[in-house]
Amino acid sequence: MSQTPFHSSQKKPQIWVVAACFNEEGGISEFIERVLALPEVLRLVLVDDGSRDETVAKIRSKEHSISLDKVAPSLTLLELTRNFGKEAAMLAGLDYAKGNCDAVVLIDSDLQHPPELISQMVDAWLNGAEIVTAVRDEQDQESIFKIATATWFYKVFNRVADSIRLTEGAGDFRLLSRPVVEALTQMREFSRFSKGLVPWTGYRSIEISYKRLSRVSGNSSWSPLKLLRYAFDGIFSFSVLPLRVWSLLGISVSAISLLYALLVILRTLFYGVDVPGYASLIVAVLFLGGIQLIGIGVLGDYIGRIYVDTKARPHYFIRSIYEID
Repeated sequence: MSQTPFHSSQKKPQIWVVAACFNEEGGISEFIERVLALPEVLRLVLVDDGSRDETVAKIRSKEHSISLDKVAPSLTLLELTRNFGKEAAMLAGLDYAKGNCDAVVLIDSDLQHPPELISQMVDAWLNGAEIVTAVRDEQDQESIFKIATATWFYKVFNRVADSIRLTEGAGDFRLLSRPVVEALTQMREFSRFSKGLVPWTGYRSIEISYKRLSRVSGNSSWSPLKLLRYAFDGIFSFSVLPLRVWSLLGISVSAISLLYALLVILRTLFYGVDVPGYASLIVAVLFLGGIQLIGIGVLGDYIGRIYVDTKARPHYFIRSIYEID
């Protein structure tokens, strides 16, 4: 079913904000207050991704000093049964918002994404953009190591990805029009990489710069290992180049082996048979064995993703839905 873009001449747009939460008890109240104070926001949907602290209790407390100078600002809490991961939590929020609003804003609940930027994003959407992406500027307050590894990832991804390019500094802070939400919720692969799925849809997009700040409270749940695994999710989801690389490497090693075999034959014809050295033999065996194991590992990763997707398990389960009006 085709859908037409929203025009400013129509009735006031219904803007929903979706945010995943995981152990955010220290700053969740401030986040709720700042989001619902925005006149553009009609509903805030918080998805608790299995928090082990008092996040759910804080959200349900109704103690937030919400501005009431607009029509019925509302708060909805989706409590997942366990920690399914940020991608699954965002999908749960999009599934809940789908068909109920004109646009959805995805935002982190740790206040590194300034909620006040939502007003500017809505203006850009009203002027014709179907996707509005917030891109952090060069004054990011993250560590040098994290900035360097992120830069490395974007460069590698854009070299190997088959059909899309990612803008460095673009994260999950985006406004998505209704057709984009419909498109994203249709894609149900288990290893989701939303940073790539959004531009892959092909809808018109503009970028807005912002300065990402430090977390208000708590610590990030993204360890270096999780970030590395997420980077591989992105690369393996949008490229088969790793498989091709090992095919080319196998051809190259075979060609070198053939040349070396010819060299051995010529030496034998001219100088007779000599006794090969143990060192060169063991180095060759270990080198080729390592190449084979790495290649099998890359192939196994792709096969494992196929195996997980064929089981078609749900991405999440919701324990309770709370409407806090």
